[in-house]
Amino acid sequence: MTENYRSFSLLLRSLFRERMKNIRNFCIIAHIDHGKSTLADRLLQTTGTIEDRDMQAQALDDMDIERERGITIKSHAIQMDYKQDGQNYVLNLIDTPGHVDFSYEVSRSIAACEGALLIVDASQGIEAQTISNLYLAIENDLEIIPILNKMDLDSANPEVVSDQIIELIGCNQSDIIPASGKTGLGVDAILRAIVEKVPAPKGELNSPLRAMIFDSVYNSFRGIIAYYRVLDGQISKGDRIRFVNTEKDYNADEVGILRMDMEPRDVVKAGDVGYLISGIKKAAEVKVGDTITQTNDQCQDVVQGFEDVKPMVFAGIYPVDTDDFEELRSSMGKLQLNDASLVFEPESSAALGFGFRCGFLGMLHMEIIQERLEREFNMTVITTVPNVSYKAYLNKNEDLLVINNPSDLPEQTKLNYIEEPYIKAQVITKSDYVGQIMSLCIEKRGELTNQVYLTQNRVEISFDMPLAEVVFDFYDKLKTVSKGYASFDYHPIGYRRSDLIKLDILLNSDQVDALSALVHRSNAYSLGKKICTKLKELIPRQQFEIPIQAAIGAKIVSRETIKALRKDVTAKCYGGDISRKRKLLEKQKKGKKRMRQVGSVEVPQEAFLAVLKLD
Repeated sequence: MTENYRSFSLLLRSLFRERMKNIRNFCIIAHIDHGKSTLADRLLQTTGTIEDRDMQAQALDDMDIERERGITIKSHAIQMDYKQDGQNYVLNLIDTPGHVDFSYEVSRSIAACEGALLIVDASQGIEAQTISNLYLAIENDLEIIPILNKMDLDSANPEVVSDQIIELIGCNQSDIIPASGKTGLGVDAILRAIVEKVPAPKGELNSPLRAMIFDSVYNSFRGIIAYYRVLDGQISKGDRIRFVNTEKDYNADEVGILRMDMEPRDVVKAGDVGYLISGIKKAAEVKVGDTITQTNDQCQDVVQGFEDVKPMVFAGIYPVDTDDFEELRSSMGKLQLNDASLVFEPESSAALGFGFRCGFLGMLHMEIIQERLEREFNMTVITTVPNVSYKAYLNKNEDLLVINNPSDLPEQTKLNYIEEPYIKAQVITKSDYVGQIMSLCIEKRGELTNQVYLTQNRVEISFDMPLAEVVFDFYDKLKTVSKGYASFDYHPIGYRRSDLIKLDILLNSDQVDALSALVHRSNAYSLGKKICTKLKELIPRQQFEIPIQAAIGAKIVSRETIKALRKDVTAKCYGGDISRKRKLLEKQKKGKKRMRQVGSVEVPQEAFLAVLKLD
């Protein structure tokens, strides 16, 4: 009996190893707008994963915003069947975003794969995010397959761009696959390269279950659905499983694999990418990077997961109608289930009432969240001026305060010094625009650290600069001065001491805390003047005069005045003594003064975001 069992076990193990040999897990990495999603569509069509009649552009992007903007916001996993040389292969593809704000999505996807398709636009060449994502893949020991996309364009320059790729990753010319997501050129060569070059996953079927969560989504009927990669063992329907970091146990109500729709399976084995439904309702209970194991037979080695996402940009989000606060809280909670990088906590503002202080990964992320709130939850919100997180050290014992909202900054007398976050900025551009880009970076308090010519007319410029300067309009200005050619990428490098002061905006002598900002002393006067001028244009006139002031502490540094709407009270006086007219004007003046004392100024939403558009 024991002998039979042993031989049966060996047979199962050999069958499993044979099956593992034919699994390939890979992701697609590239700079934004280099054709990742279009090429993914062709791969799905060629492998027959999606029927031609069901085909649509950006098939894996399921948000309206993604389709409208032509960008990928969330990673998307899908399984394809592929036959080559009489062998059946299972290909697990993860399509990743290209924008710098969503690089956390890329890092998750890379950790779940053994290979990566590095896609480079044949007309635009290597760009900043290409290099950033490539380094992430190399750190994780992924097999890189270089692909030269958009070969069908008239502006394609394959010889020059191929040289850039060879210089960047040290491959041979024959390793680079020419392709076109639009026409389908090179798709068969890509699939062959995936099978031949990407290593099969390693894993032991007989070991205890060890799986890594790389993403999660929220379904209003079934709760949170966790996406995971099984490294060892297997997960079966009905198993009692444990999430190691949160130490919570659940029943695996449904497990399966990811195709165009979720396909339930009785068991998902080592090497596979799958999904898990277990009726979880709280976002905090599913952490990306956590390890899934079985409650009764736990694995010894926990997967080295991800750190919690650290927000880079902070802004207040308030409901237009204060009665909608609870509805906004519920909407933000649901949105957080789909986007683990969104961080928020309640706060109140004298000007706007109750709302939330939210942390975002960047300006595009903030814009997307605001748009999703309006589209998916019908919430009309006011967003305050974005800012970054500062460290304030107090006089006594150098106590540390983390300041996410400028209105929380202590008085100047209690402060010792302030530190602000710095980033390593990397700009790749044509050599014609080096001068303008350097001027822009120096204007934004950047320090040049390196300049490398990648080719004869492409330069990589590296700067250390404050994150606060990038938050506002840096990206727009960079695109303007480089006529759209420059690409930009950054990563945080820590905090540095800076001469920062708090700039307050007063409307009708009342401080508007939502418009307060921490700025460098050298910029305070000019910024105060610009904000006052802009607000004068945007705030509608009232029945009383409104002074707009910019203040540093008790010192007013700039002032503009919105004149009152004035009724002509002397119209009925036709002739007669001048004292009659003066009496009416004096009476009007007293009324205006009384109105100004009790009147409140409505600040339109455009005023809060006007600061971003200051030239």
